[in-house]
Amino acid sequence: MCGIVGYVGEKEATPVLINSLKKLEYRGYDSAGIAVINSVADSDESIIVRKCKGAIKFLEEKIENELVRNAINGNVGIGHTRWATHGEPSDLNAHPHTNVSGTIAIVHNGIIENYAELKAWLQAKGVVFKSQTDTEVIAHLLNYFYTQEDSPSKGDIFKSVQCARQKLVGSYALGVICKDYPDRLICVRKESPLIVGLGQNENFIASDVPAVLEYTRDVLFLEQDEMAVLYCDHVDSYNGDGEKIIRKSFHVDWDLSSAEKGGYAHFMLKEIFEQPKALHDTLAAHIKDGGLTFSQEINPEEFNSMIHNAKRIVITACGTAYHAGMVGKYTFEKFARIPTVVDVASEFRYRDPILDKNDVFIVVSQSGETADTLAALRLAKSKGAKIIAITNCVGSTVSRESDYVIYTLAGPEIAVASTKAYTTQLMCLYMLAIQFGFIRGEIDKDEYRKVLDALQAVSKKAQTILDNQTEIQKFASMQFNKEKIFYIGRQFDSANSLESALKLKEVSYMHCEAFAAGELKHGPIALVDKNTLVIAIATEEALYEKLISNIIEVKSRGAATMVITNDDTGIFNESCDSVISIPKTDFYLESMLSVIPAQLFAYYCSVSRGNDPDKPRNLAKSVTVE
Repeated sequence: MCGIVGYVGEKEATPVLINSLKKLEYRGYDSAGIAVINSVADSDESIIVRKCKGAIKFLEEKIENELVRNAINGNVGIGHTRWATHGEPSDLNAHPHTNVSGTIAIVHNGIIENYAELKAWLQAKGVVFKSQTDTEVIAHLLNYFYTQEDSPSKGDIFKSVQCARQKLVGSYALGVICKDYPDRLICVRKESPLIVGLGQNENFIASDVPAVLEYTRDVLFLEQDEMAVLYCDHVDSYNGDGEKIIRKSFHVDWDLSSAEKGGYAHFMLKEIFEQPKALHDTLAAHIKDGGLTFSQEINPEEFNSMIHNAKRIVITACGTAYHAGMVGKYTFEKFARIPTVVDVASEFRYRDPILDKNDVFIVVSQSGETADTLAALRLAKSKGAKIIAITNCVGSTVSRESDYVIYTLAGPEIAVASTKAYTTQLMCLYMLAIQFGFIRGEIDKDEYRKVLDALQAVSKKAQTILDNQTEIQKFASMQFNKEKIFYIGRQFDSANSLESALKLKEVSYMHCEAFAAGELKHGPIALVDKNTLVIAIATEEALYEKLISNIIEVKSRGAATMVITNDDTGIFNESCDSVISIPKTDFYLESMLSVIPAQLFAYYCSVSRGNDPDKPRNLAKSVTVE
C-alpha cells in the first residue's frame, strides 16, 4: 500500500531517495521518511533518520537546512511513503523504523499478521517500542538475532534477516540497512511487490518501476521469498533458502515522459486524455492477419482447446477492475454464450467456491500485485482451473503465476483513480469474448470481422468525446456541491454505472451510488430530493423509453438530471437538464466510450471542490495488503 525506495551508489543518497519517493506518491501515503548510513565518522548518529507526517514536501522542508549544511551525508539509504494500517498517521509511526540503538533501520510494505505476538515476546525481553506499527517489530526482531550471543546469526546482518523472516507471518517487502555494513542494502520480498534497479556504479530498490526510471531502465523483478543484497557495483540474488541464484534483468522501454504530467494540471486528466492512444495500442498489439492473437508465448492450439472445453467463465478482481469484470460478464454471455460469473476477489476465497478444471478463471489487475486478486488466483489454480490474467504490468506477480497473460498497453498510470486502465481492461475483455465466441462457433467469420472493425474504430470515437468535453466541465461547475449523486443504467450501462460512481467517490468525496435503473422503485427513490443529481447512462436504443421513465420519476421529485447517451434523435432533451452525447458504436461496445464523460465529470468536480484528484485521501494505487 505504501512505497519503498533504496539506494546504494556513489551519489549522495538523500536527494535520490526524495526524488524516487516523489515518483511513488501515486501509491497513496500519509507520511514519509528516509534513513541514511552516516558517512561522517565523528557523528552521534550512525544512521540518520528523518521522517514526518504528511506530504513529501514537509519532509523536504524538515531536512532542508541539514542538506544546506551537509549534515546528512551518506551513499546508502532507504526511504518510505506510508499508508497507515497499524497506528494513526504521525511522525512516530512513519517509516523508517530502527532498533533501540539506531544501528539497524528498515522500511516495510505489507502487514505482519503475528506482530502482536512478536511484540509481546520482545517486550518480555525488555524491548521498548516507540510506535504503534507492526513494522517496528521487524526492526527489534532483527536486532535480537543480530546481537544475541547464542544467535546463529550474531554479527551477520544477512543471516539475521533470514532468521527474522522465518518468524514473520504476513506479507512484506523489506529494505534493511545496518551501520556495521555501510556498503550494502538488503531487501526481501514475500507477497508485496519489490523491484531492483540496476545502474552504473549504483543500484536501487523500489516498490514500482517509475521510482527508478530516471536512473535506470534495467530491473529485476524479485520473485516470491527471494532476497537480494545490493552493493555499489553489483547485486547478489538469493532464493528462499539463502542459495545464490542468477536472475535475468528486464529492460523497461517506457518513455520517461509517460510518467510525467506533460503540461496537464494533474495526472488523472492526462491519463483520461491518453485513452484513445491506449485503446488503439492495446488492440493493435493483438491483431495479426485480420484476427486476434494474444501473445507469442501462448500456444494457439492449447489456447483454443481451453476455449472449446470451457464450461464456465469466472472473473475476479477488485475495485475498478471488478467493474470491468461486470461488463465482461455481459460481453462473454453476449458473444460466447457461456455462463459467466463475477466475484469480488476479497470475498472469493472465503466462501469455499465451487471450481472445476474446465472453468476458465480470468483475473484482472492493473498492477498485477493486488493481494486479494493474487489469493483468488492461487486458490483457483490449486483447483485445476486455467488462469488468464489481464494486467498492465509486465513481470508482475499476476503475470508470472497465470497460465496466459493478456497485457493492456496503457503505459504507466500514476493517478490513484484508474481511468485508462479501466478502458483498456474492457478492450481486453471484449477481445477475449469475441475470440471465445468465434472459436466456439457462436459467431461466424463475418460477425467476428464486423465486431473487430467496430473495436478498431473505438479509439477515434474516444478522441471525439475528449475534443468536445466543454459541456461536461460546465455541468460539473454547477453540480459539484450536490449532496447525493446516483448513476443509473440498464444491462451494460448498469455495470458501467458502478465504475462511474466509484470515480466520483474516489476523487470528489461526494456521496455517489449506482443502481440498475429498474431498481429505483424498489427503495433508492426514497432518497431522491432537490439535493440529488441523477446521471443516467443510456446506450441501448431498445431501452431508451425505460430510461426516460426513470428520469422523469426522479426529476418529478426535484432531482437534477444528466444523461450520457449515443442517441442522436434528441429523445432525452425534454426529460434531462443536460445531455452528453457520445458517438455511436455497437451498444455492447459503448462501455469504453460512455465512461469517459463520467471520468471527466469526476475530475472536474474534484478540482471544483479544491481536492487533489491524483492523490485522494485514504486511498492507495496498488492495494498489496488484504
